[in-house]
Amino acid sequence: MVTNTQEESVETRPRAVLTAPLTFDGESEVDYRAPNLLRRILSLLNNVRPGSDLTQFQLPPLFNIPKSQLQCLGESVYCIRNDLLSSCNDADSPEDRMVSVVAWIISIPRPLIFGVAPYNPILGETHHVSRGNLNIMLEQVSHHPPVSALHATDDQQGIEMIWCQQPVPKFYGTSVETEVLGKRQLNLRRFGETYVTNTPKLLIRFLPVPLVDWVGPVRITCKETGLEAELHYKSNVFGRRNNLRWISGRILDSTSSKTLFEINGHWDRVVTAKDISTGEVRVIYKAEESMSRLKAPYVKDPNGVSEKESAVVWSEVSRGILDKDWEKASEAKRSVEQRQRELKKERESRGEKWAPKHFNVNYSKEKGWDCCPIAGQVPPAPIIVPL
Repeated sequence: MVTNTQEESVETRPRAVLTAPLTFDGESEVDYRAPNLLRRILSLLNNVRPGSDLTQFQLPPLFNIPKSQLQCLGESVYCIRNDLLSSCNDADSPEDRMVSVVAWIISIPRPLIFGVAPYNPILGETHHVSRGNLNIMLEQVSHHPPVSALHATDDQQGIEMIWCQQPVPKFYGTSVETEVLGKRQLNLRRFGETYVTNTPKLLIRFLPVPLVDWVGPVRITCKETGLEAELHYKSNVFGRRNNLRWISGRILDSTSSKTLFEINGHWDRVVTAKDISTGEVRVIYKAEESMSRLKAPYVKDPNGVSEKESAVVWSEVSRGILDKDWEKASEAKRSVEQRQRELKKERESRGEKWAPKHFNVNYSKEKGWDCCPIAGQVPPAPIIVPL
């Protein structure tokens, strides 16, 4: 656990609690799982009907890891040991850039620990972090339904990311499957190229073997080059390691549907790309090089940390979980949720409509959620990720 130990000018403001990210194999230096975990989970879901939407289902802290879903979304961008994002900008040809983009996108879905989940972010919660020249701003722009937005910029590299996502978890008796709606954009300004992609589904299976994995199709398109990538995340119900976290797919020219590269491997180990024209096979992603020995962010500027910052909003809950003081964690979580209900009533009594601070948000049945950043660039953050 990393906390800000510097004296603050406002003593009553909670200090941020920042914890290390999960490693590439989904484990952590701290075991957050409660005893008899599977039995506890099945008991918790005993009265939930199969097919039910779990969007508003509230987990007790016993089933939480000490960080918000907003932080987990941000970690998928800034918690990586080698700079795969800059590699997208270094490639000379459109084909090589698409291969690099595919490798970077494979690094994004992170493994989770079975039986525990992050907090559901509150409305207006933010997470502002910098890693080198990459500055990332996240905001929870809707609570019901839950929608998170991300904007990241690296002005030196000419890179910009704009993400918008809405998780929709459903219970199917022996499993929970979360569809993640919304699109993700990566803009390489140096080349005038925009890559658009979706997100795989998160599968949590209880029986016959407890399992958490990413599954389903992912499509990456670049309108400017005409190149596309089709990826498929696959799992195995019996949990055999050789069939777990398997990924396959191809990169193709959309104008001719000609396959240029074949993609194969395991997203938690090694992924290769085979050049169809030459037969050459090369490693494009090594999970151990990218997602092992990751360091926790730290607070560089305590006075610059917003009261809406995830690590501040949930600080007391996180302290309770880290201390395994479940009564303290439960009380702190109820306090956070009760404060949100009070703020909602206050807005309604004044006839006010809440609006995000960092994004303009639109929704339509045809296109879903669209989150457009208000600012053209993200400023440096008070929270820093060690390189």
